[in-house]
Amino acid sequence: MNRRDFLATSAALATSSAFASDAKLPAIKGRAEACIFIWLGGGMGQADTFDPKAKGVNKGTPKKAGSLYDSVPTVVQGVRVCEHLKKTADVMDRVTAVRTVNHKVIDEHAFATNLVHTGRVTSGNVVYPSVGSIIAHERGAAAQDVPPYILIGYPNVSRGPGFLGSKAGFVYLTDTTSGPAGFTRPADVDDKRAADRKKLLDALGTAKPGSAVAEYEAAQSEALRLAGPTFLKHFDLKTEPAKVRASYGGEFGQRCLLARRLVEAGVRFVEVSHNLNFLNGTGWDVHNDGIDKQHLLIQEMDTALSGLILDLESRNKLDSTLIVIGTEFGRPPEFDGGGGRGHQGTAFSLVLAGGGLKHCGAYGATDDLSKTIVKDAVSIPDFHATVHAALGIDPAKELYDGPRPVPITDGGKLIRALFG
Repeated sequence: MNRRDFLATSAALATSSAFASDAKLPAIKGRAEACIFIWLGGGMGQADTFDPKAKGVNKGTPKKAGSLYDSVPTVVQGVRVCEHLKKTADVMDRVTAVRTVNHKVIDEHAFATNLVHTGRVTSGNVVYPSVGSIIAHERGAAAQDVPPYILIGYPNVSRGPGFLGSKAGFVYLTDTTSGPAGFTRPADVDDKRAADRKKLLDALGTAKPGSAVAEYEAAQSEALRLAGPTFLKHFDLKTEPAKVRASYGGEFGQRCLLARRLVEAGVRFVEVSHNLNFLNGTGWDVHNDGIDKQHLLIQEMDTALSGLILDLESRNKLDSTLIVIGTEFGRPPEFDGGGGRGHQGTAFSLVLAGGGLKHCGAYGATDDLSKTIVKDAVSIPDFHATVHAALGIDPAKELYDGPRPVPITDGGKLIRALFG
């Protein structure tokens, strides 16, 4: 047996073992056509948002572990959320807060961010693709004049294509008013002149497949294809009715509105980072007094998320658009010396909305402090499997890093209760 056959056989055996419990169940293929992935960099505290517990005390002596805010009921009986999520509370029947996500990597931002984006621990010899790149690779763009994957935020290897190569990579922007940098042609370059320039580049020949030069040429070709008004028109938010723009709220909300426009235009996966201009100065990494204005972040997310859900629903696009809220870990119930919170990866919340799923408000249960999982634990690979299945992608399908087969998820088992 040669090396390639050995690797393929070994991977098949491992995969068949990992998915043995699902093998007897019917295959599930969701009906979502696009995904908007909202990233809360820094670590959203579950007890202060989607998994509220008894109220604690974070200032003075003694401190008392617990939620920082009061909770409110939602439209789903028995499901409560933080008082600063009042708008989301009214649409929680279209939402599932997965309260029992967990991982065992070091609770450090870069490691955990990479894990939540790729579904795997960082490896020394493999650069794994992100969830966005896998979806872009498997589904492609739904229209010819847009890329399959756009990142509204700062570029990072955790969001990248890994071994899938540049074709599964992202186009990124940080300013919603101007769109991606480098895609605006000079005023004197029309479609015909752009086509003539491309012919000159094509005449130089092509690089060896798989080489760095070939990767560059592919990226250059994609940039030339997208450059011009046809693609850039999707970034003009001024064409939206004032009432719709207002429903999303401020700067972060406008990024979510742009994401809706992009998936409607055919972009398959859009990541929206909530870490460009934080209202509280520190973002979701609320150590010490960084927690004092955390409620402003939660209120901003509340307006943007509820606005996005209702807008998609009004356009009959909610069932075909999966909304995901991701974060690298949660926060412990105990407060630190300054009244803030540390890092906790053993139990935290990630959120799903729309996407044709059978939503239940909340899935899984934690203890009285949201510190320990007591029912229906969900690993990061399980969460990834759920996202991929919702997009019609087989979580067990193998991709290839050269000759090496790599399953899309690391043995992840989807949350079947969400698929009816």
